[in-house]
Amino acid sequence: MSRLFRGVFIVWTVLRFGLDELVLSSFEKPWIRRLTRVVSMGRNLKAPRGERLREALESLGPIFVKFGQVMSTRRDLLPPDISNELAKLQDRVPPFDSAVAMAIIEKAFGRPVDQIFATFEREPVASASIAQVHFATLPNGREVAVKVLRPNMLPAIEKDLALMRMMAGWIEGMSADGKRLKPREVVAEFDKYLHDELDLLREAANAAQLRRNMQNLNLVLIPEMIWDFCMPDVMVMERMYGVPIGQAERLRDAGVDMKKLARDGVTIFFTQVFRDGFFHADMHPGNIQVSLDAATFGRYISLDFGIVGTLTEVDKEYLAQNFSAFFQRDYKRVAELHLESGWVPPSTRVDELEAAIRACCEPYFDRPLKEISLGMVLMRLFQTSRRFQVEIQPQLVLLQKTLLNIEGLGRELDPELDLWSTAKPFLETWMLEQVGPDKLLEQLKAEAPTYAKLLPMLPRLLQQYLKGQTGSNHRDLQDLLQEQRRTNKLLQSLIYGGLGFALGLLAMQLVLRIRLF
Repeated sequence: MSRLFRGVFIVWTVLRFGLDELVLSSFEKPWIRRLTRVVSMGRNLKAPRGERLREALESLGPIFVKFGQVMSTRRDLLPPDISNELAKLQDRVPPFDSAVAMAIIEKAFGRPVDQIFATFEREPVASASIAQVHFATLPNGREVAVKVLRPNMLPAIEKDLALMRMMAGWIEGMSADGKRLKPREVVAEFDKYLHDELDLLREAANAAQLRRNMQNLNLVLIPEMIWDFCMPDVMVMERMYGVPIGQAERLRDAGVDMKKLARDGVTIFFTQVFRDGFFHADMHPGNIQVSLDAATFGRYISLDFGIVGTLTEVDKEYLAQNFSAFFQRDYKRVAELHLESGWVPPSTRVDELEAAIRACCEPYFDRPLKEISLGMVLMRLFQTSRRFQVEIQPQLVLLQKTLLNIEGLGRELDPELDLWSTAKPFLETWMLEQVGPDKLLEQLKAEAPTYAKLLPMLPRLLQQYLKGQTGSNHRDLQDLLQEQRRTNKLLQSLIYGGLGFALGLLAMQLVLRIRLF
């Protein structure tokens, strides 16, 4: 019954803000156009479509606000006016009652707030769709930030996600384009991210992993988790002092090198993606600050680790090859990679796909970031992909989202930043590391324990084999000796082959360095 009432409220909200007209107007067929005019009669739909969509999501509650935040970064799927309006949802989530937050803290720790903290600021310093943050001081005098989950989130999420799955099924069944967008898989990814964000212990673990990965880079600060005070619905971390990265004038007045700051942001992103395969995937300006402390002046401060992205070694290698091919304007290689990965049907002609990708990307090279938008490049690629039936890969949604966030930050900090030339040396170095002798030694070290266990067993296995052959005739013995000679020859071939392979790797490393540098 509650799901029915929720469904009725959603339908009423859709009609109230004219979202039905927004969907129907996107179709080209004349009879649908006429139907759109009929259903719009008697309703005031003069407000821009993006504004109506944003207000509808705000009316539907935190879950739909979060969905709008995620979709605001998918500029490859949405028109600019809608994605720009949805971006306003990042900082328009009202806080919940501080008394409720204190009650959640007391329930989690089983003690009154004044026994847990020496001081606790009732007024939240930040509020998001999933949680809000209060500043406090521990009894030992350490200043901390306390993140508290919004109450009753899980039941609301389950109901709304069930409805989203149903709507995704409708969209997928409406057209071939709808099926190719994989709306049900997108909702499944959103489901995963939401449930991950609802467990603040998981977020604390994400933060600890990122802090460990980034500690030697000296470009970004990540708060330390106070594990004795971390629970699934309450998380206590080191308090960070910094200036929001959106306050560019204040940073300039403080003497921060904005060009370096922009380059550092790109370096941090590509390090997390290609070195670690574990990256902060919610890097909008509300989650990024800059330190003005003398010891860490000019470093990034990352906050809110509810959403992180992970990539396998196969994902990293494929992406690195794609980026490298883009930077070198090798559009044929990009087309071949799409075929090798199965993104396009095997019958696709490489030369046609190459020409389409070139037409999308070539006009944007050799321009400063202020004159281009990576979102527009992705959008044009997406529009072109319809012709080639390219399947959108849900596992790369977070990466695309984060890359677009990096673009936005770079434009604000340094409009002259060339994202391509900044990232190219990093990717080339990474590719060299993947094919060099260091990578071979790393893989041999990883397999060494397995080989170490097998080697002591070989004499016993050989003895068992020979013992089982005692009753065999002379011909069997001759066959065994002949097989042993073959084995010896094979071992010699493997040794010589290994030496040749090592020499070939060294030669390849030399050739690659000559070509790249």
